[in-house]
Amino acid sequence: MKLFIYGMAGWLLLAAACNNKKNTIVKKDYQWPQNVSAPVCEKRPKELVQHGDKRIDDYFWLNGYFYKNEDSTKVLDYLKAENAYADTMMAGTKDFQKQLYTEMRARIKEKDESVPYLSNGYYYYSRMVEGKDYFVFCRKKGNTEAPEEILLDVNTMAEGHGYYSVSGLSVSPDNKLMAYGVDSVGRRQYVIHIKNLETGEVLPDRVTGTPGYGVWANDNKTLFYVSNNPLTLLGEKIKKHRLADNNDVTVYEEKDNTNYINVRRTLSGKYIFIHSEATLSSESRFISADQPDQSFKVFQPRMKEVLYRVAHQDNHFLVVTNKDAKNFKVTECPLDKTGMENWKDMIPHREDALVVSVSPFQNFLVISERSNGLEQIRVIKTDRSTEHYIKFDEPAYSAFLTGNAEYNTDTLRFAYTSMITPSSTYDYNMDTRTKKLMKQQEVLGGYDKTEYVTERLFATVKDGTKVPVSLVYKKGLVKDGSAPCLLYGYGSYGISMDAGFSSQVLSLLNRGFVYAIAHIRGGEEMGRAWYEDGKMMKKINTFNDFIGVADFLVQQKFTSPKHLYANGGSAGGLLMGAIVNMRPELWNGVVADVPFVDVISTMNDANIPLTTNEYDEWGNPAVKDHYFYMKSYSPYDNLTAKNYPNILVTTGLHDSQVQYFEPAKWVAKLRTLKTDKNLLLFRTNMEAGHGGASGRFKYLEEIARRYAFFLSLEGIGS
Repeated sequence: MKLFIYGMAGWLLLAAACNNKKNTIVKKDYQWPQNVSAPVCEKRPKELVQHGDKRIDDYFWLNGYFYKNEDSTKVLDYLKAENAYADTMMAGTKDFQKQLYTEMRARIKEKDESVPYLSNGYYYYSRMVEGKDYFVFCRKKGNTEAPEEILLDVNTMAEGHGYYSVSGLSVSPDNKLMAYGVDSVGRRQYVIHIKNLETGEVLPDRVTGTPGYGVWANDNKTLFYVSNNPLTLLGEKIKKHRLADNNDVTVYEEKDNTNYINVRRTLSGKYIFIHSEATLSSESRFISADQPDQSFKVFQPRMKEVLYRVAHQDNHFLVVTNKDAKNFKVTECPLDKTGMENWKDMIPHREDALVVSVSPFQNFLVISERSNGLEQIRVIKTDRSTEHYIKFDEPAYSAFLTGNAEYNTDTLRFAYTSMITPSSTYDYNMDTRTKKLMKQQEVLGGYDKTEYVTERLFATVKDGTKVPVSLVYKKGLVKDGSAPCLLYGYGSYGISMDAGFSSQVLSLLNRGFVYAIAHIRGGEEMGRAWYEDGKMMKKINTFNDFIGVADFLVQQKFTSPKHLYANGGSAGGLLMGAIVNMRPELWNGVVADVPFVDVISTMNDANIPLTTNEYDEWGNPAVKDHYFYMKSYSPYDNLTAKNYPNILVTTGLHDSQVQYFEPAKWVAKLRTLKTDKNLLLFRTNMEAGHGGASGRFKYLEEIARRYAFFLSLEGIGS
């Protein structure tokens, strides 16, 4: 792992300050290497026939490393050849990448500490050590002035590993034991360890094949966890582990492989819930946390196209459901009568607001909502005597609950950020309606938010829908179409891409870029219908929305096609693959990170992680209508002989979400079809998975490479 030495810290800060304040944009005609031969991937045509339709896949064999067959070595050789080619083509940007890395790292306060949160008599926090990549997790008993107790020093644990991730820290109710997950590969298959916090001993207990977290029962010796299939990584069982006992017991097995499962403990600490959920239906089971040997009781049997999630408050359960409520509502029921017939409306359904979640406290009920595309926090007194919303002033922002581990409290903690406001943590007194800023992310090097402008606009797209777009740029921007613009999008799974702050983006803004987020359908920004209009047989809306936003930015003269860039990852990488097929002339450069681009073949292979869970998201190719609709937009299947923009593609060899061979096949096929002389670069991180490099700074190298690609295409050299 490459780190800067301590003695360079002062110079790093000076570099960042100079970059932030002078804003000198150096234009230069960057010359990419010529006459360098790109790797040629061997063609082995494989005929794939379904519903009478024939597809020829020349690169099907590239899945050989995933299946560990005789082609494994050849696959690795090809990926290494692509890495070498990409490095050669970008060799002239090497110093620029170092400069970008240096200034981005210099904005990060290396010696830092999170805001402590209270849980069961202890204040928990993490701190970062100067020059180190990982966190030190700590706690203090009773108050924040008490002696520090180090729970885990991940810097020490990660020594000797190219990738290292710690997840799911969970302390037992008696505060004496801690479970945590470790992944040293990047495949998101964690081993749960248990540490005795009194002696410092890591117990011999090892729980393998998990997503990385466990849930304690109140006996302080029973841990519930999800057990994954080692190939598909699908959560198949909930198991119960007893300390010092290797014979873990299965307490629930999910028979429907389209469902995700999880286990959790209510904030009140009184119940443990198993939750099973597909895209369109869900089901919960529960026991008393005091009685871990109880059989889990079904809360309400799963119903077709009905989702529900349960929370506990005092003498009743709260149920967030879309039963007769597209945007969800909150109902309540007695502790001993949990069937749907006993659900009584508490927070009625609204057409103009999506209920995202409910967080019950002893004296308050907090509802997270979405209205007009923005997050809202609604606070209701338990006796229903008063209610109010927490007010936020900026046009585009993100606000969400975080660090609330105490049930009996009047203090609510939430995080707030915007495209110009660094991440801020507030404690909010729900009774007096006053808030206190506990911490705001410090941006070193002289950041001044007044030098930047953020806007939230609406673009009218192909079918007349108005799509929100959030923008940020340096004050003084001349809207004549000459400014470079990076447009980011995702648009899947109902995941909303909210407007937040990134100190890394300053490296683009300070060089004249506009940065924009397209809040396209497929997310849930504008309500549940926004999601439903961007999935399955309406997936094309996602791509048309993104293109429509890009056209809007051009029409409004924020940018022009020769200065327009796009970026998205995973399902957002699918978006990138679709838009370069549909409107290749609209973009000067595109970066597709870990892209899901071979839709039909992936959704046909139940051995690939996430496939069966997502039939209600993308469709099932076994269904004829689904197959042909998916084929109509699948990036891999729609490549044709034409000019494409400059493209950089990334993946991780151990990716558990989108297997490396999807982008590898896409790039190999694109090389044979593209009629332009634009760049097509492909890099595989051989030590990481879906999320890229681990650690606090290593990922900055990947961002620096991405930014150097955009900036060099734009002719900006420093």
